[in-house]
Amino acid sequence: MRRALLRTALVSLGCLTAFAAAEAGSRRHVHPADRAEARIIPMYGALPACEDPAVLSELSGRFNSREATFWGPLQAGSYDRIRQIGFRTWGDDFVPRRFCSGRVLLNDGIFRRVDYSVRENLGLFGMTWNLDWCVGGLDRQRSHAPDCQMARP
Repeated sequence: MRRALLRTALVSLGCLTAFAAAEAGSRRHVHPADRAEARIIPMYGALPACEDPAVLSELSGRFNSREATFWGPLQAGSYDRIRQIGFRTWGDDFVPRRFCSGRVLLNDGIFRRVDYSVRENLGLFGMTWNLDWCVGGLDRQRSHAPDCQMARP
């Protein structure tokens, strides 16, 4: 009986050791010197500023299109208090992102907080920058819940 228990314990220990070794071998260790610039598709962090007219125009266009198509009459007007709240805050190994925050005046006369990130090489075919954004109080699908915190760094 003792031999059977001992054999079972040794076999299960061997299986656990093999499993741990296989799991450790499957993890990719990123060396600190392996920056995004050295990858197959180089990323240099050359992103437009938060208050760049192209960025705000893209943000307005995407917000206005979504609202008109799905939710109702709200349209983005003007922006103020735009500031950068982070740049590459997740480290050099990740896709470069510029995190921004500010206020947007909607056509209902209410200023709402807007959080967005300008992301490198995530646009059409990986050729240009792209936006991820959230307007406070209007995240109806809760994709950046709670209260747009997932759109911030």
